[in-house]
Amino acid sequence: MKLSDFDFALPEDLIATRPAVPRTASRLLLAQGQGVDMALSDHHVYDLCQFLRAGDRLVLNDTKVIPARLSGQRFRDSAQGRVSAKIEVTLLEPSGEVSGGWRALLKPLRKVKDGEDIEFGEGFMARVTGRDDGAALLEFNATGADFDAALQKAGQMPLPPYIAAKRAADDQDNTDYQTVFARNSGAVAAPTASLHFDQKLLDKLAQIGVEFTHVTLHVGAGTFLPVKVDDVRDHKMHAEWGEVSAIAVDEIKATKAAGGRVIPVGTTALRLIESAARASGEIAVFADETDIFITPGFDFKVADGLMTNFHLPKSTLMMLVSALMGVDEMKRIYDHAIADGYRFFSYGDSSLLLPSD
Repeated sequence: MKLSDFDFALPEDLIATRPAVPRTASRLLLAQGQGVDMALSDHHVYDLCQFLRAGDRLVLNDTKVIPARLSGQRFRDSAQGRVSAKIEVTLLEPSGEVSGGWRALLKPLRKVKDGEDIEFGEGFMARVTGRDDGAALLEFNATGADFDAALQKAGQMPLPPYIAAKRAADDQDNTDYQTVFARNSGAVAAPTASLHFDQKLLDKLAQIGVEFTHVTLHVGAGTFLPVKVDDVRDHKMHAEWGEVSAIAVDEIKATKAAGGRVIPVGTTALRLIESAARASGEIAVFADETDIFITPGFDFKVADGLMTNFHLPKSTLMMLVSALMGVDEMKRIYDHAIADGYRFFSYGDSSLLLPSD
């Protein structure tokens, strides 16, 4: 498989920089079946009750996005006196090397030396302790609840690069870039398909007999990394930590046994439940990092469908949805979405992909 197999031309004006209001007003492209018999129809997320049925189970990623983007100052004494440099920090993942340790992207990294402090205000700071594959290792002067409180005050939501290039994050993003069921802090990117749900829609789905399972995958900034190899088999996925509990396993197994459909909401939830089934061929308890790479030819063990947004050209997520529906089918789906003006990426519209009934 070549990277070019997953490319397409996307008009710049279809990249969404704000979500639909209300959340459920986002458009929803329904794709049912495969091959020449695949049917496409246009709806909205609030129509989901029409396409899901009693006994179906939606798998929801309950990770919570932290305000991982920080703006600080590095101070240094020089012959001209005390000078400062502005340093932008994006937290990537905790580092187990030290208490309060994080891997982070620093911009510009060359402006900071190992051993120097970056100050974020109100006594909150981090020391640069080393480098790691283009990232910096930081040790913050706060841990636990104190760190969470300081980060909440100083940080901003880490909007994806394609939104951040168009506008800065603001207070509205604190709500918009968080799911209504977020509860386990640790993500630096949102599980964006889940952003379309509000409590009213969840309640309506429950009333018709749709069931829900919560899993946790802490989405990392690596989700936005481009694929740089021509042969996609040579691509190395970033690792992310996830957990599928014993309760979640029992719920999913019960749905499978009863003939219901298991439909993850978002590629993160799908990647996690398929990771949890790799060892035995069926869903099992899982609490570990996963770097699963799903490409056409993948044998799905758990997912019967997928609700997901529209993804970047030549991305690993385009490969994932192509594995579920078929490469030619996804080209047709995306041609339809572009021609009909669907909004793309994290704050964009959604799709419900059902390869079989």
